[in-house]
Amino acid sequence: MANPNAVVSDTQSAIAMAITSVNNSPHFSSSVSSNFNNITLFSRNKFPKSIETARGGIGNKNAWVDAMRASSPTRSVSENSEEKRAWIMKHPSALGMFEEIMSAAKMKQVVIFLDYDGTLSPIVENPDQAYMAPEMREAVKNVAKYFPTAIVSGRCRAKVYNFVRLSELYYAGSHGMDIKGPSSRKHKGNQNVLCQPAKEFLPMMTEVYKILLEKTKGILGANVEDNKFCLSVHFRCVEEESWNDLAKIVKSVLKDYPKLKLTQGRKVLEIRPTIKWDKGNAIEFLMESLGYANSKDVLPVYIGDDKTDEDAFRVLQERGQGFGILVSKVPKETDAVYSLQEPSEVMHFLQRLVTWKRSTMRNNH
Repeated sequence: MANPNAVVSDTQSAIAMAITSVNNSPHFSSSVSSNFNNITLFSRNKFPKSIETARGGIGNKNAWVDAMRASSPTRSVSENSEEKRAWIMKHPSALGMFEEIMSAAKMKQVVIFLDYDGTLSPIVENPDQAYMAPEMREAVKNVAKYFPTAIVSGRCRAKVYNFVRLSELYYAGSHGMDIKGPSSRKHKGNQNVLCQPAKEFLPMMTEVYKILLEKTKGILGANVEDNKFCLSVHFRCVEEESWNDLAKIVKSVLKDYPKLKLTQGRKVLEIRPTIKWDKGNAIEFLMESLGYANSKDVLPVYIGDDKTDEDAFRVLQERGQGFGILVSKVPKETDAVYSLQEPSEVMHFLQRLVTWKRSTMRNNH
């Protein structure tokens, strides 16, 4: 049984321990078998394709800007366009297919995984202002009453918690590199493990954050966010003609840190440790921690809007269990099964999920 007081820090055996909770927790398993003994490092030639292409040279302006633009689509697509109709046929609305989804959930334990920015809150110019609506918080709170629920975000776990303020949830921050179980009053006295497979990188991340903060001062609108085990360089408020200058700065800094890698999200460059750990690994860890690693009676649902959420969608696809829901108004390649247009639709989906569960409980009585 995992030591409930442990803080995982060794990247070679980081996930030998799992989040545990006392036996009266309604969701947590009291013991966890560990399949996460081998955490490997990314090779420097294994960057995501768009990043790898853009690394061709400091003067390769078009490659960098094209990669940044591709990861941050701003175009609008008409609801009646052939492209949008074809995409919706492939990834139908989770609201429109709600009954089918619930049919698959019968006699199974539903587990909910949620991204934060762009999923529970709208994308805003200032990431520090990405507040969720009170109605959304209520919807998430109600979902957590009936289903194990986790927020899986690229942000620092503490920041996400400060936005959400629901102690009954599981939080996986820094793209899943910082995981903690519930600490609500009903769990008072519980001892929760911090899963931090990249803990040894923390001094390096702090050092790089300070360097980037200083070097990006001359780029109007650039915002470097410290998310503990990852750094986010936001360019949402940067004029496109300055994107290449910003990318060159990030690239020049990373040349001195071969143990860090660069990925992209929506109008953001992400700097992360080179361990093979992402949101997909995080949900596998949480599923095992909850006791559902090999269960056939579970239906995991992951809702997210960003490129980094694709790692989680792929894990569910590979498991052949559960499904991903992409939040997007714009057709794009995804491993999600269903789609939702925006956070308001996410809220409606969660509300319907709670209504369905309550109805099912009444019928069973």
